[in-house]
Amino acid sequence: MRVSFCQGLLTGAIALNLLILYYVSKAQQQMMEKRRDPGRGSRKAALPASGLGGGMGVLAGGVGGMVGVVGVGGEGNGRGPRVTVLLREFEGFENYVVEVARSFLHQRPELPFLAVSDTPPYPPLSLPEGARLLVLSPSPEQPPQAHRPEFHVQTEFVLLVPDGVELEQGRAVERLIRELEGEGGGPVRLVAAPVVARSAVQCLHLRVSLREWTATYSPAASGSSGSVCTALQGDAVVLIRSEDLFNLSVPLGRPLLPSLFIQTALRGWKVKLLESPCFSASHRPLFSSAHNQWKAESRLKEATGRLMRDFGLKRLLLPDGKEQWHGCGKETTRCFGTVRDDTPEYLYLERWTPPCCLRALRETTKYVINILESSGVRYWLEGGSLLGAARHQDIIPWDYDVDLGIYLEDVSNCDHLKNLDSGSLVDANGYVWERAVEGDFFRVQYSEANHLHVDLWPFYPRNGVMTKDTWTEHKQDVEFPEHFLQPLVHMPFAGITAYGPNNHRAFLELKFGEGVIENPQYPNPTKKRLDRSRL
Repeated sequence: MRVSFCQGLLTGAIALNLLILYYVSKAQQQMMEKRRDPGRGSRKAALPASGLGGGMGVLAGGVGGMVGVVGVGGEGNGRGPRVTVLLREFEGFENYVVEVARSFLHQRPELPFLAVSDTPPYPPLSLPEGARLLVLSPSPEQPPQAHRPEFHVQTEFVLLVPDGVELEQGRAVERLIRELEGEGGGPVRLVAAPVVARSAVQCLHLRVSLREWTATYSPAASGSSGSVCTALQGDAVVLIRSEDLFNLSVPLGRPLLPSLFIQTALRGWKVKLLESPCFSASHRPLFSSAHNQWKAESRLKEATGRLMRDFGLKRLLLPDGKEQWHGCGKETTRCFGTVRDDTPEYLYLERWTPPCCLRALRETTKYVINILESSGVRYWLEGGSLLGAARHQDIIPWDYDVDLGIYLEDVSNCDHLKNLDSGSLVDANGYVWERAVEGDFFRVQYSEANHLHVDLWPFYPRNGVMTKDTWTEHKQDVEFPEHFLQPLVHMPFAGITAYGPNNHRAFLELKFGEGVIENPQYPNPTKKRLDRSRL
């Protein structure tokens, strides 16, 4: 069979690509073996400079290339340096990266210094000899390892330093190493030291609940020889083993310390904050103008929002009692899409309803109930909402709407409901009142953008039984004796007092079955069952 020129060229190209992939895989394996070997030597293979500018010291290179961050010279034991100094948090428009590098290299010229940026800084950095810049954003002409920090650190430890910090005592680094090694591989996996002349460093307890999309910070008590906690607030220098750092999902996310401690807290790691040694910072304030300060704060807020979205955290409870919300609001769409089979998508991710959605449901419920009561519309908690009131005095943590029953004959009393046959109504507070397209009931949405909602199910009495003309396939959508509503009784629910049936247990067991209050379950167990051992 004759092979055409094009076929031969294609075959050659495939063979070349396979050869390149082989060497890339081999180089990655060698680097990982070096990192696991504590007695590795101080070989270095320099990466050639990229085309981003000679004075920037950008890390780049060909297949299998490694930056020379191991350095030359030892620490008196025949080995190369054990620590790479890494500066991650700085702003391109104004920073002290060059001064920080000079300070560390003056005291410890053998320590590799690595500045890390998402994109090439502008104006460009003129780093001193011995310092390098790693740009994390990929370049189409470079192999993937050129932009991955774990391929550019060959030391046992990484020292994370903030912008503007100075090293005044060269042996301070060894003190941090001794403290970390002295913990013997226990829960303390990070050691930190405060930065003098900056904001005071506070030791915090951090609890992260991915199921509840929430991170909670609280103050931690100080000890006589330093504080052990799970997070820090303020400017600090942090030492961590390279292996631990690069085993994190996002080792160098921004903002650096929140990103770092959220991940380490989930792993049960702790940080030890020393009273000394201290690092100094003569550059104060960090930004020379109010405009640059505002710009930095705006970028920090944006970075925090991106980090919370990436980590799936919607609510932060801060140590001063304040809250930060990073989920949906009245002007945005809700945090989850159309619900299928009564099972919202977040249940498949082993999560419950985002707290911002629960907050919106509580606000909408309070608003709707206030209007119903002021209009003379009799209502009661229905279905899963009544079940939530009985169990939690609140919305069920994995529920995604609120259900209220109403008397059909009272609809004409409410201006928001009586004219909905001719279309929906957006009231003065932005809530959307409409007749639901799925059946003969009403729906009140949080806003035109955010469709979190309260459903109003109209019943009417017939021969002592509450009934309707149309029905859905929901378990709770069945007839029931009117005596459950005579009288209606108060029940705590979602931060307010609402009306419910006078015998809520019997009412719920009629609709859902015996023992439903004591035996929680997801709405559709055939699709997703609740693991009660995690409650």
